[in-house]
Amino acid sequence: MQFTSSIVTQTMAKVLNFLLGISLSILLLNVCANGRAVVNNASTLSEDDATPKGSNFTYVCDPKRLDDLGLEISSFAFCDSSLPYPVRVKDLVDRMTIDEKVLQLGNHGKGVQRLGLPKYEWWSEALHGVSNVGPGTYFDDLVPGATSFPTVILTTASFNESLWKTIGQAVSTEARAMYNLGRAGLTFWSPTINVLRDPRWGRATETPGEDPFIVGKYAANYVRGLQDVEGHDNYTDPNSRPLKVSSCCKHYAAYDVDNWSGVDRFHFDARVTEQDMVETFLRPFEMCVKEGDASSIMCSYNRVNGIPTCADPKLLNQTVRGEWDLHGYIVSDCDSIEVMVDDHKFLGDTREDAVARTLKAGLDLDCGDYYPDFTGSAFRQGKVREADVDKSLKYLYTVLMRLGWFDGHPQYKSLGKADVCADEHIELAADAARQGIVLLKNDNDTLPLSTSKFRNLAVVGPHANATSAMLGNYAGAPCRYRAPIDGFAAYGKVSYAMGCGEAMCKNESLIFPAVRAAKKADATIIVAGLDMTIEAESLDRENLTLPGYQTQLINQVTEAAEGPVILVIMSAGGVDISFAKDNTKIKAILWAGYPGEEGGRAIADIVFGKHNPGGRLPITWYEEEYAQKLPMTSLQLRPIDSLGYPGRTYKFFNGSTVYPFGHGLSYTKFNYTNLKTSKRAIHIKLSKFNHCHNLNYTSGAYQAPCPAMIVDDLKCHDYQFDFEVEVLNVGKRDGSEVIIVYSQPPNELAASPIKQVIGFQRVSVPAGESQKVKFKYNVCESLQIVDSSAQIVLPSGGHTILVGDSGVSFPIHVYFD
Repeated sequence: MQFTSSIVTQTMAKVLNFLLGISLSILLLNVCANGRAVVNNASTLSEDDATPKGSNFTYVCDPKRLDDLGLEISSFAFCDSSLPYPVRVKDLVDRMTIDEKVLQLGNHGKGVQRLGLPKYEWWSEALHGVSNVGPGTYFDDLVPGATSFPTVILTTASFNESLWKTIGQAVSTEARAMYNLGRAGLTFWSPTINVLRDPRWGRATETPGEDPFIVGKYAANYVRGLQDVEGHDNYTDPNSRPLKVSSCCKHYAAYDVDNWSGVDRFHFDARVTEQDMVETFLRPFEMCVKEGDASSIMCSYNRVNGIPTCADPKLLNQTVRGEWDLHGYIVSDCDSIEVMVDDHKFLGDTREDAVARTLKAGLDLDCGDYYPDFTGSAFRQGKVREADVDKSLKYLYTVLMRLGWFDGHPQYKSLGKADVCADEHIELAADAARQGIVLLKNDNDTLPLSTSKFRNLAVVGPHANATSAMLGNYAGAPCRYRAPIDGFAAYGKVSYAMGCGEAMCKNESLIFPAVRAAKKADATIIVAGLDMTIEAESLDRENLTLPGYQTQLINQVTEAAEGPVILVIMSAGGVDISFAKDNTKIKAILWAGYPGEEGGRAIADIVFGKHNPGGRLPITWYEEEYAQKLPMTSLQLRPIDSLGYPGRTYKFFNGSTVYPFGHGLSYTKFNYTNLKTSKRAIHIKLSKFNHCHNLNYTSGAYQAPCPAMIVDDLKCHDYQFDFEVEVLNVGKRDGSEVIIVYSQPPNELAASPIKQVIGFQRVSVPAGESQKVKFKYNVCESLQIVDSSAQIVLPSGGHTILVGDSGVSFPIHVYFD
């Protein structure tokens, strides 16, 4: 009998306990063909089995495994790899009794012993690295950590699609390696792709920012990085396309209030206009499904216009499954059905009513116990059909087949411990942080600092020695930490003083040592900001200011400092640091998000010029007054004049800001020249079957004879425009420039976006050189708006294309002939 390596390395006492608690037949199934355990908590064949974590099976349909169990593989059509997945899955589901079926509908899938079907834990997380949140993944002496990349909000600030996908590929490699070692599952409930509508939201760190198009692009790229198997990007049948790991886009939909002023996510009813649903809240999820081909969507805790999202057939069956054609399963946020009954008290439903309602609405898997515990009784009460259960199981087991859980994935068989925390992944984490960090201010070109001039450094503030604070939330155990004081120690002699005992900075007792350090230093770096005690899941902010005595710390240290002062802010949501922006003694300000395990190294590399910053803000940084003008619970994006509410996000807010969306400086300067456009007028010929669509115009504006056309009524693929711009680096340093392209609807339209992102590219340009950058767009996709009736339309008239903040723009006039 051959034991797996994970068991051999355990102490003799653990081995003896293991042997006492398990039968010989179960031991035999744990033998791996390559001597290595494979799935965490996923192989045991009875509920009371005591198999330790890390001691598992090769794959379900391994002939030797089934033979050891006394089962004949030839009798199971679901193990016949020559058959199509639908045939195999149907055979598996049809063999189960109703009582066996319902036990597979929770995240702790119980398995069916008589069919050789193991348990499977669906819940693992990989938001910005393999996480230990959820029971499907864990770390121990064999795998003590995994690469912790910057949190999503900072990675998004790189505006680099290839980076987003590359990080997904690295994370999925580590995930697959941990699966091989028995320490992770194959289904990861990431990424979070809710639009950051309000900067106070506690989960801002998880999001890709405030623009729905950018959020959708991040989602599609990260999901592709996680899921795509090389050589299988395009597949005739998407429901059979192999998966490296399974990704899940969450939380669907209109979810961005956690716990604010007595309102929590378990009771909140998001009152949303259909216009905002289509334009903002649904678009990233549609892109995630259609462009990313995500294999799962997670519904959220909240209600939308009175209906819990997990019980809404329009959101689930009609939209995700129907209109978008999801190739995968829909899962609830954890205990959402229980929340629906106990907190929302939706329609006075019993527990059986609730599981029947959600199952029929399109919810396939319950992260929780309601489905396993109450679907059987709902069936016996006649509230749900066995066919409804079967449909969900087929979606679930199809995904597991695509993952190789039944047949194995030979190309990933060799992945193991050496592939977790690999050197290239750690360096990728550092590079991602460097690419994302945003230079907000740099008076008199103070940065980068010279190592010959600035040798004695004071590094002070509550995050000067940050470790876990750099990771944000949904992080696992990192490979290592590089705190800011570690990063700066590579460039000079560091004097460290906390200044505050923690980010909350509840007293001023530690400020004086920081002041004293600044007086003696050639340069002072203050590392301040927020952390998970201030903005986190279940914790929204009440204001946009720095907490406690941090402002006093920064001002006193700055006043005492002899050399230049550089302020580094760690946060997810924006912070009103107008006082620092306006302080002429604070020469430079960096925003570092939560930069991951290598964050301190990345910050120091930028301050000393080893890397030229190029990140841009993916959110608007509002002044504190903004947060006092409207409640988080108002979800409308457009201004509400009758209530005095300003608009939200750069698309609808036209007031003053601390720093605007897209802001970011460099150590060099770029000019845009030689704009070349393919066309500046688009003539769309209409047939007698096309009917013009009316729009709302501003008072007194000229109204076109045919104001707009519904996009679905046009042959949109026939209408394109493109342009080319030359980006010239006129400075003395190599650098990268983020080119953000916006469209601006005709001025005469009422309540339309001020502008909206339609594309972006990050390009590297050596000093003194130039690069030509090409953009190509579909007219219907890039010039569309969502009108007040929630129709996606293409307006006629004069549109404007804006190329970043460069001042370069050109008109495109749309005519309907």
